[in-house]
Amino acid sequence: MEQRLQKILSGAGICSRRMAETYITDGRVTVNGVLAELGQRADDETDEIAVDGTPIGGKAAPIYGMLNKPRGYVTTLSDEQGRRTIADLLSEVGSRVYPVGRLDMDSEGLLLFTNDGEFMQSMLHPKFEVDKVYHVWVEDLAPNAVAQAVERLSAMTDLEGEEIVPAQVFKIQPNVLQITIHQGKNRQIRRMCTACDLKVMRLRRVAEHHVQLGTLRSGTWRYLTQAEVDSLKND
Repeated sequence: MEQRLQKILSGAGICSRRMAETYITDGRVTVNGVLAELGQRADDETDEIAVDGTPIGGKAAPIYGMLNKPRGYVTTLSDEQGRRTIADLLSEVGSRVYPVGRLDMDSEGLLLFTNDGEFMQSMLHPKFEVDKVYHVWVEDLAPNAVAQAVERLSAMTDLEGEEIVPAQVFKIQPNVLQITIHQGKNRQIRRMCTACDLKVMRLRRVAEHHVQLGTLRSGTWRYLTQAEVDSLKND
């Protein structure tokens, strides 16, 4: 059955649909030896579809997992600057997978990964409002200063001229805050803290939706349970 090339590449675990558009416009995709065009349809059962000259396989078995990303790794599969990437930590997965969202190099914690392009897009789309929970260690402050910072962070609706949905913020230890957001704008937590004169010493994502980081060791990964996958897809 013919489908858009973007959907075929996503279903084969090559990349997300959005990235597939870039692959096509960059001339990296061919159908039966001819350069593909954006919007083109094909049949993965009868047409030979290749990326960078390598034929793709059929629809890959879906993979859903989580990594406890350490600090010092970039959330990408390759890096022009030669920095360590999450691909180094996911090499034993045995299939090409992609991160669901990002954690900046200095941040750590729960990072979902998958080869299911549709699932990835649904998790990242703002309309689904997937909660992400972070623990944030801040520089030592007096108790009243921390309390004031919690109030300011909770009430924040503007971030450097950009509208944001108010976060849920709690103090869980003298200098550790728990912050829950669902927008995930670039470096949002760090920028919010800077706006409130807080110096972030450590930032770790501990949950996404119902999926908890738990006791997973830093630098290791595991497959999601079926119950976790169902909770992410169904809710």
